[in-house]
Amino acid sequence: MITTSLGSRYEFCWMDLKTRDLPGTAAFFSAVLGWRFAVDEEDWRRATKIATVDGHRIGGVSDLANSVYPPGTPPHLAHYLAVDDIDRRVETATAHGARLVVPPFDAGDQGRMATLTDPTGAAFSLWQPHRFTGWEFPPHAAGAPYRMLLACEQPDLARHFYREVTGTDFVHADFIEARGPVETAPQWELAVGVDDLDAVAERARGHGRGRFAQSGEGGRSLLRLSSPEELTLLVVGLRNR
Repeated sequence: MITTSLGSRYEFCWMDLKTRDLPGTAAFFSAVLGWRFAVDEEDWRRATKIATVDGHRIGGVSDLANSVYPPGTPPHLAHYLAVDDIDRRVETATAHGARLVVPPFDAGDQGRMATLTDPTGAAFSLWQPHRFTGWEFPPHAAGAPYRMLLACEQPDLARHFYREVTGTDFVHADFIEARGPVETAPQWELAVGVDDLDAVAERARGHGRGRFAQSGEGGRSLLRLSSPEELTLLVVGLRNR
């Protein structure tokens, strides 16, 4: 179970769906996963936030039509890793082979962030919280983040890189070797836990999306779920944990 603890360990703490079709994206994930999409009235940006059916906030939504994004930016999921000192962690990351994409900047009074690609080519963002610490939910909450997964050609290199950057091993993330030819750059994937995986699979198929794959953890069945824009995440049944 992913938590927001910033004690001695650093974990992913937030996700952002970058989309060109906010209504369609919201409709798909609401129908299949039960996520709730609503404008945050307390946010001066009036940003759209994502919550589980029980109201636990787990992410946000960004419109790629906004001028802050370069033309042609494809829809994607951005994942944020909580750190204590973002400027120092960025220096460590680049010293160990990361490429800095967006230098550290203040996101209002909420926190400070930066975006990089790791030595395997996977993108990730760092988040140093001020007023906003990220997602919070109880263990095994349905529809909430469960684990993170990075499949790449050099999982040991990736594991070593993140250990050097954060100073610790991830508890709720897996590094695995990519199977078959790698046609695109590696990317972090979020696994979401649900109570009834079969029901989610049926709803996904009703939208013409989703397929099953086998994970490397005890042969557990996972549903790889993709929105019409190919925003992809994994879904795992909590009943089988």
